[in-house]
Amino acid sequence: MQPGHFSEWQNLFLSAPLRRTACVSRAAADIIRTVKPAAKSSTKKDTPAVKIVAQNRSASYNYELLDKYEAGMVLVGTEVKTLREGKGSLRDAYAEARGGELWLMNCHIPEYQPGGPWNHGPLRARKLLLNRREIDKLSIQVQQKGLTLIPLKIYFRDGMAKCELALARGKKDWDRRAAEREKEDKREAKDAMHRYKRR
Repeated sequence: MQPGHFSEWQNLFLSAPLRRTACVSRAAADIIRTVKPAAKSSTKKDTPAVKIVAQNRSASYNYELLDKYEAGMVLVGTEVKTLREGKGSLRDAYAEARGGELWLMNCHIPEYQPGGPWNHGPLRARKLLLNRREIDKLSIQVQQKGLTLIPLKIYFRDGMAKCELALARGKKDWDRRAAEREKEDKREAKDAMHRYKRR
């Protein structure tokens, strides 16, 4: 083999990996251009984390709501299944503190149809989970200031059943009338602004 031939073969061997990587990168660039981005699939992140099951709509009409608290709920399996179906009522419900614990009373969760003999009582007392300090504070305020604890809504947050409670004071008739008047005034002002902007 002549010395000139050796250098040509050596140059060819050394430059081959470079040529190979250039071909691979060109092919990869063509693939990237031709492949379309996949459509967004519906994942758990797209779904809302909070699912409201039951609401006490008359609470803000009958009571002046002072403070709001989020409490966990101790439920049995058939109650959870019924709530996931969207069944439950807070119409006459209230919460009370007794023995250092907080209980949800008179909340109607209907029986789960396939539950059979393991079903729950629809109006049974259900334990609410709050911090000990919060429970003590609430029980003192209820006893001394004549306030009451009203459940506003039951909802699922990331799969866990929660109850939103409000420390409330009952409204007198004239309070209700004043609140209605104020709401009506706000509505009229909003309508007037809307009409003014459309000119």
